[in-house]
Amino acid sequence: MRVLVVEDSAVYQRLIGDCLKEWGFSVTLAKDGLEAWKLLQRADAPKLVLLDWVLPGLDGLEICRRLRQPGNNYSYVILLTGKNQRKDMLEAMQAGTDDYLAKPFDEMELRARLMVGKRILDLHEELCAARESMRYAATHDTLTGVMNRGETTDFLRRELARAQRDQKPVGVILADLDLFKSVNDTLGHLFGDEVLKETTRRFRSNLRVYDGVGRYGGEEFLLVLPGCDLPNTLIRADQLRNCIADKPVVSARGSRRVTVSMGVAVSTDHAEADVEALVHQADMGLYAAKRNGRNRVEHVEHAVEHDSRKFDSAFGAGAK
Repeated sequence: MRVLVVEDSAVYQRLIGDCLKEWGFSVTLAKDGLEAWKLLQRADAPKLVLLDWVLPGLDGLEICRRLRQPGNNYSYVILLTGKNQRKDMLEAMQAGTDDYLAKPFDEMELRARLMVGKRILDLHEELCAARESMRYAATHDTLTGVMNRGETTDFLRRELARAQRDQKPVGVILADLDLFKSVNDTLGHLFGDEVLKETTRRFRSNLRVYDGVGRYGGEEFLLVLPGCDLPNTLIRADQLRNCIADKPVVSARGSRRVTVSMGVAVSTDHAEADVEALVHQADMGLYAAKRNGRNRVEHVEHAVEHDSRKFDSAFGAGAK
């Protein structure tokens, strides 16, 4: 583990540095408070800090106070100082230091404090990883790895708010695998899972990095295309439809060519957009695509369902 040593005394720099290296730590040295604060603001800053109280530029307590401000990453701080009164220890703890060691210190005591700090940092890392794992599980579909319905809806809501500020459109595609029940019935649910995962992979590989895709339910997917107007959304939707239909899904359990039907909606009025209304409009287009033969893209105007723009598939309107 790397340790940041903030010390302006050349004697203590040498003493502490030699001890740390002997105990298996790597050392980063800062000679004043301003240099230390710059190092601590970096993404790769050491998490274990040995900090002198009295320093040029910024003193140790001010560095602690800044570190404990909301939004800063956690560092374990051991304050080294010649001040050894009880009131000094209390002041240091109130400023945010984790441990306190008076100079001159015993080498074994310093080593013990460092071991405690390392253990706490390891535990903190484990807790952060567990929290991230829980957050990911709460927002992503476990089978396909893409966003779940709630997170996809939130993503769309955020993109609509951004589009309103930037005066740009947002394209929405609701896609549904055609005749998916027959896939499960003939080749089994495990192959059906393979189809869902491969469909997701093809969608993701053909989307831009800032587009969004989520599993909206069962075999339905919601795709969000920031900055796409209606013509571009229709073109992108047909490209995505083709990437699903072009090649069969192949696995050890079998092979099957699958297709998707898609409904398209676009937010273009730059007013506050209604997520539910936009998804409902895409859903109307999806139903129209199903009625008109599947494996196609449809856009239905808000209140006039029969007035639609169609992108027919290579299979024609008779596809089942």
